[in-house]
Amino acid sequence: MRRTIPMEGSWLFRKGDGPEETVAIPHTWNAVDGQDGGNDYWRGVGSYRKSFQAPGFDPDSERVILWFDGVSESAKVFLNGEETAAHDGGYSGFGVDITDALKEGENTLEVWADNSVNDRVYPQKADFTFYGGIYRPVFLKIMPRWRFDGGKYGGSGIRISPKISGKNAEVSVTSWIQGGGEISAYISDPEGKKVSRTVRVKVDEKGGSDPGSSGKLEVELPPMTIKNVHLWEGVKSPFRYTLNATLERAGKVVDSISVKFGVREIRIDSREGFFLNGKKYPLNGVSRHQDRKGIGSAISPAMHREDFELIRELGANSIRLAHYQHDQLFYDLCDEYGIVVWAEIPYISEHMVNGRENTISQMKELIIQNYNHPSICVWGISNEITISTKDRKDMLDNHHLLNELCHQMDPSRPTTLACYAMCGPFNPSAHITDAVAWNLYLGWYVPGFFLNDLWISFFHLVFPKRPLGFSEYGAEGMPNLHSNKPKRGDQTEEYQALYHEFMLKCFSRHPWMWCSYVWNMFDFAADARDQGGEPGMNHKGLVTFDRKIKKDSFYLYKAYWSQDPFVHICSKRFENRTEEMLEVKIYSNQKRVTLYSGEKKIGEMSGDRIFRFQVPLGEGVSLRAEAGGQTDTAIFRHVSSPDPSYILKQKGQSANWT
Repeated sequence: MRRTIPMEGSWLFRKGDGPEETVAIPHTWNAVDGQDGGNDYWRGVGSYRKSFQAPGFDPDSERVILWFDGVSESAKVFLNGEETAAHDGGYSGFGVDITDALKEGENTLEVWADNSVNDRVYPQKADFTFYGGIYRPVFLKIMPRWRFDGGKYGGSGIRISPKISGKNAEVSVTSWIQGGGEISAYISDPEGKKVSRTVRVKVDEKGGSDPGSSGKLEVELPPMTIKNVHLWEGVKSPFRYTLNATLERAGKVVDSISVKFGVREIRIDSREGFFLNGKKYPLNGVSRHQDRKGIGSAISPAMHREDFELIRELGANSIRLAHYQHDQLFYDLCDEYGIVVWAEIPYISEHMVNGRENTISQMKELIIQNYNHPSICVWGISNEITISTKDRKDMLDNHHLLNELCHQMDPSRPTTLACYAMCGPFNPSAHITDAVAWNLYLGWYVPGFFLNDLWISFFHLVFPKRPLGFSEYGAEGMPNLHSNKPKRGDQTEEYQALYHEFMLKCFSRHPWMWCSYVWNMFDFAADARDQGGEPGMNHKGLVTFDRKIKKDSFYLYKAYWSQDPFVHICSKRFENRTEEMLEVKIYSNQKRVTLYSGEKKIGEMSGDRIFRFQVPLGEGVSLRAEAGGQTDTAIFRHVSSPDPSYILKQKGQSANWT
């Protein structure tokens, strides 16, 4: 029935009025200039052209859909010289029916990708690079003429809404179809065993409608019951069921679809935090951007999986997928492995009066394309929107509209937003959504770790019924910069580690907070920045941009969050030392650590996650730490004067992109 043909490989590409060159899709034209600093990366219209043979299909019973997983930021699609589609929003998928525009034999497809500056498509101002291009895969989808169809917002055509009822679950299903017929559906477990009755609905082609998608029929199926339901319980047990549905016409199956889903309940409490299935479930979270060094946003499935495995190694149980809709593969991985997701649209940094319709369409696409993912537990409406907003009244109205839209489209999930550090606790924008979180860098952009405790306590005192979280917190850390007396702003790996040591203890003092998300899991490109001796980068990641180096802070979080035994000697890249007595700091999730110099045992220590040993340096030492059957090694050398390569040579023009 359904068939998919990849449209990757070689395309002819032209940037602006430049010459054509051959590129491979996925592709971005900002893979280099979007990462080298200067805030001068090229933003404009790039055209992509490809000739292809019309696929084989039955014109009486099938349609050909051209599908894009992502084109940044806006797209116009032409087939054989005729415009067939336009789309605003660089992070959601979209499709167009090209059946009637196809010619027999060879066809020419042209796509204009546009990331130029404008005042109506988000994002336009933010602390990351807006890569241009067809940076996610393209497909031809051969679909049945009469089928399950998600409409213009790109859904699957199936919306699954489970609700726990005692030991059972009642599952409501809404479907959208092209044309009438008889729908039948049932639920199966991961082994394929049927766990519900089969329900059937005959559909009159004259009934039903899908708002915004003319010609579709909206059909509510009779509820189905799963007895003794197995819940989706996060990393403990990310159990999923499958909804199997078919569409029949004149006694013949014309389409079938299978959609995975999970059964779970979420609740956010202002006094106790986040709850999953009625149990307190502290969210240990990181944030993630989708780019790579020298590649930009055009990353492969293998790279998505590598990112995900690094997050799993860390032990995080939640991810804030900032600041836009991410690749479907990543949501699927979060479903499969039980990672709670904060999903959001790129309504960020600046409210644009002419951008209202774009916030609505991007929110509709986010919810419709991702509704069935059990991992997604909150919808994020905006991020730091008060940074440079001028029309405050229109901005607040836009927020109320989006909040109501989310509740209308999905009553099961809470809404939230991320406030800018300078957005005070009394700002009305912080009191629209169901929960709120702040991006605060107290101890980094401003001095004083203790301010975090004061700020959290003050907010909770004034607004005890308002759920509060930290959507961002972090500090820059360069793995080549070091100090045995780290200070705020020195960009050293050691200061970054001290900062996160404090923040983890801070959050333990406020267990009622509903979330906390490290900014960021990985270094990422922000072409407006100039810090750490490497322009164009934000170095707050726990892992470097190329994913080759796990900074000391990575292992600190692993000590707090992971159950897999490990031991890590800190500052091992800080090899050349001037002190006579060396303090060796070790991170481990084991309760006892032993340190050796060569074969000589220096000491053994019991503790909790952070262990400190005093070691005479002499001419140098070769160390081995052991804990829980795991080992780590490091070499430190004595030098007469500080190694200048460890010191930041030149500070950037600004400490913050704003």
